[in-house]
Amino acid sequence: MASNLLQTPALHAGTIPFSRPPTPGVLPLQIGFCGLGAMGYFMARNLANSRNPQSSPLLVYNRTVAKSQKLLAELGASAVKVADTLDQLATECDVIFTCLINDAVVTSVYNEFAKALVQSPPTKVKIFVEMSTSAIGDLDRLLSRFPHTRFITSPIFGPPPAADKATLVIAMSGDYRSKKEVAFLLVPAVGRKVIDLGENVEKASTLKLIGNGNLAAALELLAETLTLGEKSGIGQQTVYDLITEIMPAPGLLAYGNKMINDSFDGSVGFAMDGGIKDSSHVLRLSAELNCPMPAVSNAHRSMITTRAIHQAQVVSGTQQWDIIDESALIASSRVAAGLNPFDSKKGTGVVRED
Repeated sequence: MASNLLQTPALHAGTIPFSRPPTPGVLPLQIGFCGLGAMGYFMARNLANSRNPQSSPLLVYNRTVAKSQKLLAELGASAVKVADTLDQLATECDVIFTCLINDAVVTSVYNEFAKALVQSPPTKVKIFVEMSTSAIGDLDRLLSRFPHTRFITSPIFGPPPAADKATLVIAMSGDYRSKKEVAFLLVPAVGRKVIDLGENVEKASTLKLIGNGNLAAALELLAETLTLGEKSGIGQQTVYDLITEIMPAPGLLAYGNKMINDSFDGSVGFAMDGGIKDSSHVLRLSAELNCPMPAVSNAHRSMITTRAIHQAQVVSGTQQWDIIDESALIASSRVAAGLNPFDSKKGTGVVRED
């Protein structure tokens, strides 16, 4: 199988747990990307920018065509080509990346891919790379019935700013030979490191769920801590400053900064619906394995509570944002403490000393 953009392993030793793919052939790979959301747009852009100048433009598809047109306008026709249909993506590309919003969309898109492959069976190796946090279910079985077709799960760790800066951590599982090709496309173009989870396609998704559970629990604790700081009169900013000194995890600080500044616009961050979906998957896994995760359960409850508060505002026409960010889960703690859910400047509820 032909390959392009094969970086020298010595340039980033330890980041790609695979040997170098074979020497590229005459024809470079045609790369496709489906899903230009908050994460996908940046990843597709970085992939397009990293392509060999002699390679074909990145073929992109998004349900909302305006996002594809935006990427085309940003990078130009030499780097990006807009696909008219999912069929075009499935039949014309050698490697197809998908980064989609939820399970229903993932299932719908891959069913469309399968229909296209029925009409035009592959004559050479074709790799589908699913990067979402989703229940992969029967996707591997759906695609494996087609000759030369491979399926890789490759969920990513990091918020949109990390996708923008190509500093994501990438988990990967599936066919070893295919992972070699995909890893050398993604590092360092899209992420800084690949974690290899072996050939079982479910393992990368499992690691992603474990990581998301950790993040959800951390955000819940962060929200409760900042709320207690505000209610006690210490102030959430002071608590946040302490966290930067003793627990300076980049993700924690980024979400904490949104919480103390009431920056809950989910259209430019990670939407609450995505957080609820991810935590639901984590809790499903914990139930299947008889491994309780009460911290994640608390975070899940807070996210649902926050969404209910926001939806009530939408109904009354008083909402500030049409989509709320996952960091807005602090609204649940604030309301429980008698504070304003989305505006920390209203109703401080400071405890007075007698």
